[in-house]
Amino acid sequence: MRSSLAPGIWFLRAFSRDSWYRGFILLLTFLIYTCYHMSRKPISIVKSRLHQNCSEIIRPINDTHSPNDTTWCSWSPFDQDNYKELLGAVDNAFLVAYAIGMFISGIFGERLPLRYYLSAGMLLSGLFTSLFGLGYFWNIHVLWYFVLIQIFNGLVQTTGWPSVVTCVGNWFGKGKRGFIMGIWNSHTSVGNILGSLIAGVWVSDHWGLSFIVPGVITAVMGIVTFLFLIEYPEDVDCTAPQHHDGPEENQNNAEDPGNSPYCHQESSLETAAKCSKEPSAQPVAISFFGALMIPGVIEFSLCLLFAKLVSYTFLYWLPLYIFNVAHFSAKDAGDLSTLFDVGGIIGGILAGLISDYTNGRATTCCVMLILAAPMLFLYNRFGQNGIGSSIVMLIVCGALVNGPYALITTAVSADLGTHKSLKGNAKALSTVTAIIDGTGSIGAALGPLLAGLISPTGWNNVFYMLISADVLACLLLCRLVYKEILAWKSSLSRDTGSCVALTHPR
Repeated sequence: MRSSLAPGIWFLRAFSRDSWYRGFILLLTFLIYTCYHMSRKPISIVKSRLHQNCSEIIRPINDTHSPNDTTWCSWSPFDQDNYKELLGAVDNAFLVAYAIGMFISGIFGERLPLRYYLSAGMLLSGLFTSLFGLGYFWNIHVLWYFVLIQIFNGLVQTTGWPSVVTCVGNWFGKGKRGFIMGIWNSHTSVGNILGSLIAGVWVSDHWGLSFIVPGVITAVMGIVTFLFLIEYPEDVDCTAPQHHDGPEENQNNAEDPGNSPYCHQESSLETAAKCSKEPSAQPVAISFFGALMIPGVIEFSLCLLFAKLVSYTFLYWLPLYIFNVAHFSAKDAGDLSTLFDVGGIIGGILAGLISDYTNGRATTCCVMLILAAPMLFLYNRFGQNGIGSSIVMLIVCGALVNGPYALITTAVSADLGTHKSLKGNAKALSTVTAIIDGTGSIGAALGPLLAGLISPTGWNNVFYMLISADVLACLLLCRLVYKEILAWKSSLSRDTGSCVALTHPR
């Protein structure tokens, strides 16, 4: 019987059960978004196969192309001289649709069950990814088919990010949020790496499978999501994690009867979510403009626009850049490009750790962006001089570029979605996440588009564009960095005053 056991035993059992469920949700959402990113990556690997120099390839006996045609083995319509613009159009069909859909997705994500929403999104994403690859087996050579598939895929992929961030936010507290989400957010880079490696297996032969295989895996993961995703801890009788305030804050709570210890305005998302389930709370979903007015949302959103511009330009064009500049094979270029994502994993974890320790999200992002600008210049100038320098610089660039991007889309979004001005309304997180990532997705659409337009004038100009975007991202955080520095000075002054008072009591 329960009463016969010591309270400590019951605590350990509950703790073990809660921890198991939290670990399971963290792993499941990690795999979910890994699949989303895995299905986006093949197009960057297959680009070098859609248009290639065929002069060194043996022609088939029944070939009817002109002897002077050096693109006879390319895939029409990408065998033309304006192939970079055509490939850029295919990229932007996805990215523009994704950017537009993201602003709407957060609103739906607040009002629909996340399990159904995510499952449907993954099944449709797997379908459209596979349809792109089936264009190879169906021998489709019209641009509108690939553009249309990318538009639909971009729209359904917006179901992923607001949903997984909200789900993780429901299960994890504010303590060490940057570190936990820094590790968790490595799903972006892991997905890119898996997508590159899977696409690379078939890129030289049957490139359609480079899309079909990731598409099938994503669809299967959608079924797993439908069967096993748990949205709230309360759904399985787990304890919603509490945010443990410091002694001074607890004292303030006791003095202010308007602040419940369970629904404190500075509480974590999970506490707010639990309170939102109480009949007396009945929170309503926040409006788009209401979320936009939360302090810091606009600055971080615009910063992410430029940070994501740089990151997605690398995502979509780095394999082709290595293929053209370093003269690697399509498969080797794709494999080497994964090192940028390896650096992204390291950068995301470091950014989370540093921001947790310093309590300075904006300052951490700003410093990494400042360091990224000269590293981009050095990689373009010296990165292809040898395989060793290329590996090191790709990892460092990936860490500095993707670190701020990872921090803003995870810990910063969760922090702003539980801002004190919301007074514990947990329904804001999905909308805030959608606004921040939706604005960033505008940059994600602009980056590959500009790269496609600028690259014919030389890759140097592409990197100058990326460095400029990096500097602008840093400048947009200046006000928030200044506020964090003032907060540090104020905290240091209080600590110094306390020490003096203890040393010289009255």
